Amino acid sequence: MTIKDPHGSALREHVLYLLNGGGAHARFNDVVKDMPEELRGARPNGLPHSPWMLLEHLRLAQWDILEFSRNSKHTSPEWPTGYWPNAEAPSSAAAWNRSIQQFRKDLKTMQDLVANPKTDPYARIPWGDGQTILREALLLADHNAYHLGQLVDLRRLLGAWKE
Repeated sequence: MTIKDPHGSALREHVLYLLNGGGAHARFNDVVKDMPEELRGARPNGLPHSPWMLLEHLRLAQWDILEFSRNSKHTSPEWPTGYWPNAEAPSSAAAWNRSIQQFRKDLKTMQDLVANPKTDPYARIPWGDGQTILREALLLADHNAYHLGQLVDLRRLLGAWKE
């Protein structure tokens, strides 16, 4: 379906900017860059999450939002256990890197969905209960911004953030 909205292009650009961490938001690549391997499973005293836990939560939640947006057969994981890793630390540096690569891939796929002129951002997702691609993209941008901010603060507390 082609959108007959004269502002559709501008809307897509704004949503893509937001998904990419534009404006006042931290960008994913900046937040995960050069995270010391020995701190990826560290939890500062009194805080509930390690960098690994936040990274995996970001990846899992983003994957769920993306799959719901494009796949009528998708079933979301059980809340909250299906959205958080079982371990505080990655099993290896490769696991950390795989999580980052999958996050980037899924984010790009959501951006492609939003950018596609055949995607009507206002149309209800048929298998949902009122959701639209616009709503899901904004939810994703908001969720990512929230937890990336947490990850920045966590890195500060661990002494692993350069202003």
